[in-house]
Amino acid sequence: MPTVEKVARTDSGLASELRMSVMRLRRRLAVERHPDNDLSLNAMAVLSGLHRFGDLTVGELATRERVQPPSMTRTVTCLEDDGYVRRRRHESDGRVVVVEITDLGRQTVLTDRRRRDEWLARRLKDLTPDERAVLREAAPILERLANAE
Repeated sequence: MPTVEKVARTDSGLASELRMSVMRLRRRLAVERHPDNDLSLNAMAVLSGLHRFGDLTVGELATRERVQPPSMTRTVTCLEDDGYVRRRRHESDGRVVVVEITDLGRQTVLTDRRRRDEWLARRLKDLTPDERAVLREAAPILERLANAE
């Protein structure tokens, strides 16, 4: 079986290695979620988006999360029923409904994020300074890939 270094020399090999590594890391970080948090990863993504970007419409949330608006409406309804978000009329256009995160939603995001960041920070300490430097350089590139159309 070829080594990672040899497979990743081609763009398609690199794509395969990145896909597998990112998916494994995502699964590992999902395991590190706060034990009291029983929200789905999709619901947490919605809360995180509202925390990061502020109030958004259901359509904007659907676009950001790459899901259909009816699916996002169901997610938002569940989050609203549990007190994580609330819907309100837009300040300047009363026809538009925006979704805003509540204090409970914000606290849930911060608690969950802190737990997973702490786990990852402990793992990063096991790396060499050079390896951490490579990851510092790679982080914005991975973000750009994640946001690409």
